[in-house]
Amino acid sequence: MINQALKLVIDVAFGLFTYGLLLRFAMQALHAPFRNPLGQAVIALTDWIVKPLRRLIPGARGYDWASMIGAWLFQAAWLLALYMLFGSGFAGITLAAAGYIMAAAQVELLKSAIWLLIIVVFAQAILSWVAPEGPLNGLLNALTFPFLRPIRRVLPPIGGTLDLSPLVVIVLAQLVLLLPVQWLERAVFNLCR
Repeated sequence: MINQALKLVIDVAFGLFTYGLLLRFAMQALHAPFRNPLGQAVIALTDWIVKPLRRLIPGARGYDWASMIGAWLFQAAWLLALYMLFGSGFAGITLAAAGYIMAAAQVELLKSAIWLLIIVVFAQAILSWVAPEGPLNGLLNALTFPFLRPIRRVLPPIGGTLDLSPLVVIVLAQLVLLLPVQWLERAVFNLCR
């Protein structure tokens, strides 16, 4: 029971920063507005790590690489914390374990990005029904439009009002999690054994 409580605390603490940094990266890459409550919260949550990293890792081609590297560092620290508590971490970290953590952090970051997409598409679909003019409307539209637009070209709204493109994006994202990402996880595990 204490192990489950510790894992929950670790997941919440590291997940908050990992997802916050990923969201910051996505918001800048997709030119989403930061002048809304969620954008301001993301900046407040992540500025302490992004600003020092920007001195070492400048942005390029419109991408905030400091945010992405920060997300990867938090993902690696998350896996390391779980390894130290529940693996054989107290015996020391071998070179193979360190390599596995670094590679697994990349795969986990990809999974986190896909889950972030699913959450944002779901939130945008719900808020488009209940609060279409809300303060997060511009942000969610900017984050989801590049993914929904190709689906909307092929699948127009049913009856002129029912848009199924969010459902299609969520199903496709789930398929990516099931097929290629699981293959990547196995490949990293087998490579680092």
